[in-house]
Amino acid sequence: MVHADGSVLQTFDYLKNIGLQGFIDIWPRPSAIAWKIIACYAAFEAALQLLLPGKRVEGPVSPKGNVPVYKANGVAAYVVTLITYLSLWWFGIFNPSIVYDHLGEIYSALIFGSFGHLAPSSSDSGSCGNFIIDFYWGMELYPRIGKNFDIKVFTNCRFGMMSWAVLALTYCIKQYETNGKVADSMLVNTILMLVYVSKFFWWEAGYWSTMDIAHDRAGFYICWGCLVWVPSIYTSPGMYLVNHPVNLGVQLSLYILLAGILCTYINYDCDRQRQQFRKTHGKCLIWGKPPSKIVASYTTGSGETKTSLLLTSGWWGLARHFHYVPEILAAFFWTVPALFNHVWKILEAVLREGPLQDHPQYLLREARNMKLQLRTGVNLFKFGGG
Repeated sequence: MVHADGSVLQTFDYLKNIGLQGFIDIWPRPSAIAWKIIACYAAFEAALQLLLPGKRVEGPVSPKGNVPVYKANGVAAYVVTLITYLSLWWFGIFNPSIVYDHLGEIYSALIFGSFGHLAPSSSDSGSCGNFIIDFYWGMELYPRIGKNFDIKVFTNCRFGMMSWAVLALTYCIKQYETNGKVADSMLVNTILMLVYVSKFFWWEAGYWSTMDIAHDRAGFYICWGCLVWVPSIYTSPGMYLVNHPVNLGVQLSLYILLAGILCTYINYDCDRQRQQFRKTHGKCLIWGKPPSKIVASYTTGSGETKTSLLLTSGWWGLARHFHYVPEILAAFFWTVPALFNHVWKILEAVLREGPLQDHPQYLLREARNMKLQLRTGVNLFKFGGG
């Protein structure tokens, strides 16, 4: 796409005319400088994860009865990372344009960083007997190095999500150094992405109770997604805007900015309502009223019967998994500053919807596997607050 100036049609024509060899010719190879950038960034984030103070947070009980313990220092790591990155540029120690100039090589190198297998660090691990599935889906739920370094927190949060914010700033700086100014379209894109990532780290402890951490094992699927897919696809509108600045004007810029911030806030409030509901076991107020709920019973794989409370009021009473609506709209608003000259620019919002749409299907399969039965007879999958 970079070689074709962001055009899907030009990319298709190029590959049609040149074939596989053309694809091989333009594929970036990992370079020494790419590995150095990755190593320095990974070491810095790992150090912050281990050394910065944070509140002790317990995750949900695992299928094997384990309770993972985390240190909630994501906000501190986020602030330190951005201040350090900007300071390195401001004082002339490191130029972020180097990251942009070697971006293809970095992504190519990160693909290899998605491979790996360590000795199990908890009883929530094991092989399904199929090497391909073990490799793709993973063999361990909570892989750790030592007692305190959680690998999924590192790959998902401190490397993947943190790199989203770092790259947003990188594109902004690169455009400034190239053109001598930053276009309003780039400012809107950068601010909205930083607002979204800031929301994520503010809510990081809640993320540790989601499907990504509590259910998905650490395989190639989730590691590649966080190390490669998130930083490359989710930041692609900003990468395009570096060399294609758009003048939106003050009024349109403000409209897009306010709409994007509102969507991010609604997405945060959806997650906040669900987290508060779970924490208080339903004994709280949602929109000023006691919440309505469904009491669901299910049978685990070991034959044990358990119950779960599902929130059906507030945002969660409007639709099943309503929080996906503002999240997809937020992606649209930080993408739309690049306008619609090439379809690739709006594909970020479309491609972002794919993983989100897979979550309800995953929950449906899990519910069937556990033979979940509702006491109320209400359709569980109309709602998403469980």
